Amino acid sequence: MKKLVYLLSLSLLLGNFHTVNAQESPEELPENYLTRHAIYDYSDNELTNTDSIPDYASKSNPLKITGTVFLSDGITPAKDVILYINQADEQGNYELKKEHDKRYVYHRGWVKTDADGQYSFYTFIPGKERRSNDFKKIHLVIKDPNSIEINGFDLIFDNDPLLTKSCRRKIAKNGMDNILKPEKKETISVATKNIVLNEQRIEYAKK
Repeated sequence: MKKLVYLLSLSLLLGNFHTVNAQESPEELPENYLTRHAIYDYSDNELTNTDSIPDYASKSNPLKITGTVFLSDGITPAKDVILYINQADEQGNYELKKEHDKRYVYHRGWVKTDADGQYSFYTFIPGKERRSNDFKKIHLVIKDPNSIEINGFDLIFDNDPLLTKSCRRKIAKNGMDNILKPEKKETISVATKNIVLNEQRIEYAKK
């Protein structure tokens, strides 16, 4: 059985294609904005616990990802945690744009959890990346306000044909909880994904 190990570096690489907030002028940009991770490329005053990925409403498979972020005890809601996602389009391509000399993935968004640790993303189910025999996935990066570190992993889909029984066992063995199970509700699918800080591991094995 051939193992393919997912590395956080993919999420970080894609994240670094991201852009700064359009309202920032070149004079206001921090010196490190070209090299910093995209999770920092937002205007802090505008972040709420809900965000919409560009063009999500026009996609054929709109998706709401919602849940609660908890502290490491798995009980206490974690407030002011920043979550950042980016993803391919429905054809499995990453649409890239450029602003202030920095390239970014167009389909992306940020949220900051509220006092109850709750968050919601309105996005869509991406296509499989054409150049890889890999899952459909949404790249998620997390920034705890009490830590200088960022953590990330891929959200994958329960109905993906590549998600075999053996793959599920490996994911469970590695302590991951990254599988989305969308349920159709009227015109949109909804997936609940709760997150416990410091619990997720950044690797999983794939058949």
